[in-house]
Amino acid sequence: MTATAPPARRTSARDNWIRTLYAHRRWLWLVFAVPAAVLALLIMVVLPPEQTLRNVGDWVFKLSPFLLAVPAVALFPRIRMAPAVLALAVIAYMSWIDTEMVLRIQEYGRTVETDPGAFEPVYQFELFIVTFIVLFALLAYRLGGARTTSVLKTGVASVLLVIAGLNDLTFWALNEVWSAGSRPDELAWASHIVVFVGGPPSVATAVVFLLVHLALAAAVLALPLGRWVDRALDAPR
Repeated sequence: MTATAPPARRTSARDNWIRTLYAHRRWLWLVFAVPAAVLALLIMVVLPPEQTLRNVGDWVFKLSPFLLAVPAVALFPRIRMAPAVLALAVIAYMSWIDTEMVLRIQEYGRTVETDPGAFEPVYQFELFIVTFIVLFALLAYRLGGARTTSVLKTGVASVLLVIAGLNDLTFWALNEVWSAGSRPDELAWASHIVVFVGGPPSVATAVVFLLVHLALAAAVLALPLGRWVDRALDAPR
């Protein structure tokens, strides 16, 4: 009996798309990094700080630099100067970010009695610090040898965890301003949840919101993204 070779797998549109991206991988990170930087400057420098989100579109706009920065870091080339890049990031944090946060807190202390929006610059920069920390961890992961697909999955999962509302729940639970019997029934300050549920979420709603995002993050981490890329690159042309 003559053995026959298994039929070759047909190249799908997804395979071609992945191959195209792979062929331009050296500079592809800039496609995401440039708009991420422009939007970050627009939000942090040009526009006034706002603590409250008005709608889902506002939420997407404020989150867009983070969403674009994740694939930029995932596609960043693994270079020999990786230790220097990470050291520069630490210098940037200690020389500017840490100092800027202290200065904003001091300004808040001086103006809180007369300015109802005094906390908004502090809140804005606190979100910036969270984003910086996540991106710094992803960059260290990438420069340490992780492949693009692994960094991308970790980054998307991290974004889901950041917006999950865990810190809103811990703020509600640990804030000593409220005594045990006077904690609010709703998390009115969690506007990123408000824009999705239509009003101030109850504690139970915030917990469900958190659990949904945890499940989504776990699903993203379980995606066989690396296997899909490997199959696309090995498929016949």
